[in-house]
Amino acid sequence: MKRPEKKLVLENGLEFYGIGFGADCRKVCEIVFNTSVVGYQEILSDPSYAEQIVVMTYPLIGNYGITDEDFEARTPKIGGLVVRECCDTPSNFRYTQTLEEYLEDHGIPCLGGVDTRMLTKIIRDTGRPMGAIVEADLPKEEALRLIAGTPRARDLVAQVSCRKRWVTRTPGHRFHVVAIDCGIKYSIIRHLSERGCNVTIVPFNTAADDILAFNPDGIVFSNGPAGGPEMPSLSALFAQLKGRKPILGIGLGQEIIGLHYGASLSHMGCGIHGDHPIRDLESGRINIAVLNQSWAFGSVEGTVLRPTHVTVPEGYVVGFEQAEDRIFGVQFHLESAPGPQDNVYLFDRFIQMMEEEPHA
Repeated sequence: MKRPEKKLVLENGLEFYGIGFGADCRKVCEIVFNTSVVGYQEILSDPSYAEQIVVMTYPLIGNYGITDEDFEARTPKIGGLVVRECCDTPSNFRYTQTLEEYLEDHGIPCLGGVDTRMLTKIIRDTGRPMGAIVEADLPKEEALRLIAGTPRARDLVAQVSCRKRWVTRTPGHRFHVVAIDCGIKYSIIRHLSERGCNVTIVPFNTAADDILAFNPDGIVFSNGPAGGPEMPSLSALFAQLKGRKPILGIGLGQEIIGLHYGASLSHMGCGIHGDHPIRDLESGRINIAVLNQSWAFGSVEGTVLRPTHVTVPEGYVVGFEQAEDRIFGVQFHLESAPGPQDNVYLFDRFIQMMEEEPHA
C-alpha cells in the first residue's frame, strides 16, 4: 500500500518530512515528547494527552500491536503521533489490531520517518510548540497560517471526563472509593479493584454533597489533561471535601491539592513525559516512575504539606502528604501504565488510610 507523504510544520517554520500512517487528515495542536521505551498503547489512550501531538523518542513504535486489554480509556483523545519508524507487522500473540489500524479507526494521524531525536531537542528548547501534520506539498506559509489560526485547546477536562457516573465492582469488596474523573486511567481503577475496592467514577463537576452522599471510604482526584491553575472549580471541590474522607490525588489531582495548601506551582515549558528517576524520601530508595507533567512544585516549604517524593536530580516535589487531613498526592503514574511497577505500593498506602478510618 502506498502511503501519503506528509510533513510536520512547527510554528517557528521548521519542517519535518515523512510518511503518513493512520488517518489521512490534517491536525493542528501543541506538541510534546515522550521518552518511554514501551507502552505506546497506554500513551495513545491516556486522556492526559488530549489534543496533543506526541513525539515518541523510542525509535520503533507499533512492534507489538494493539491489544484489547491494555487501553487506558475507551476512546483516545490524543491529537497525533510522530515516530521514527512505524511498524505495521507486529509480533505478539495478544494483538488484535496493528497500530496503523487503530489510528485510522479513531481518526488519528501519524507521521513516520522523522528524526525524533532532533525534534525532541527542539521541543526541549521551545517548550510545547504548536505544530501541524499536513500534506507534504502544502506550502509552508499556508501551514503557518493554519497554525496561527488554531488556538490552543481549552476545557480539556470537560472533554475527557465521563458524562455520567459509572461503577466497577469486585467480589467481597472491603471499601468503596469515589473517583473524580478528570481523565482517569483504567489502570488506576484496576489497582483499586485488585485491593478490594468498589469504585464509583463520577464526572469532574459533581457536587461535593453528591460525592459524600455515596458514603465513600476514600476519594480519588484523578489525573487529567489540564494544569492545576486552569481548574479553579476542582480547587473549590477539594476545599469542600478535605478532611471529610481520605483523599488520593494523582497528576492533576496532586496539583489541585498542592495549590489549595498554598504551594507554588510553576510551568515547566516542555515538561517531563516518560520514565524518570524519583526518590522516596522516607526510604531513600530511588525508583523509576512515569511522569506526564507540565507543571511542577519546586518546594512545599511554608505549607502544612510534607514532601514524600522528589525527582532526581532536579528536586521537584512529586509526592506529598498532609497527615491531619488524611491526604496524599503524587504527580507520577503510580499505576505503572506504561512503565515499571516500582510505585504501585502507594495504592497500599491509600488502602491503609481507609483502614485507619474510625468507621472502617
